[in-house]
Amino acid sequence: MSTVETHFGSTISGRPEIRRIGEADLNWALLQGWKDFKEKRGDVIILALIYPVVGLLSAAMAFNVRLLPMFFPLVAGLSILGPAVASGFYELARRHEAHLPSGWVHFLDPFGGRNRTGLLVMTAALVVVFLLWLTAAWMIYAATLADFQPATLREFAVRLFGTPEGWSLISIGMLVGFAFAAITLVLTLVSFPMLVDKATDPLTAVSTSIRAVSENPGAAASWGLRVAGLLVLGCLPLFIGLAVVLPVLGYASWHLYTRLVVR
Repeated sequence: MSTVETHFGSTISGRPEIRRIGEADLNWALLQGWKDFKEKRGDVIILALIYPVVGLLSAAMAFNVRLLPMFFPLVAGLSILGPAVASGFYELARRHEAHLPSGWVHFLDPFGGRNRTGLLVMTAALVVVFLLWLTAAWMIYAATLADFQPATLREFAVRLFGTPEGWSLISIGMLVGFAFAAITLVLTLVSFPMLVDKATDPLTAVSTSIRAVSENPGAAASWGLRVAGLLVLGCLPLFIGLAVVLPVLGYASWHLYTRLVVR
């Protein structure tokens, strides 16, 4: 098999082979993710990342009620950046699998290693997707409830759930949000773990992720629904559950990658 030199300085082989997977593989990946969490928890790191962000958003909404309609899109959209944050968990899982030291000192290794440029490029791409989602959310709000400026949270809730315009915002927002979630899943299902795992470039990693989804559409959709459900549960109450859900999903995503891509 021939090799080529990429403009990121990495030597890569031909296209990785994709395996077919099923529900049993998804269950196995989540189980392994839970086992990894119990051994190397990560809840403190997630709390340290999430709560300052949520706290700042809450404070901003409290001082400027006009920003209230963007609170949910901001919080929901943070999941778009999840694969980049999870790179540290991919690295810990990879090191544990290879019987290498896997202490927390290695959490940020991917962003200082051989594929740091590729990971930064992919992270920047996710930031762009995140900003596009926020733009779309604001446009939906502008087309539905923008004429109403809430003075309190109660007023906004009444308008949101008690008017046709409010339900239009909810339904259209959910459809557009689903589209952004699907795009993120297709582009990142295996791309970030692959960049952590081997010398490759973003284009190869993304194309492999797209092929993995296209060859396993049912399993990919099921995984996306599981992730969405767990993230919703993790937000209750007060986002505390995300301290468990995000590390488990990070570890589980690594194990799913090892089932999907022949290494």
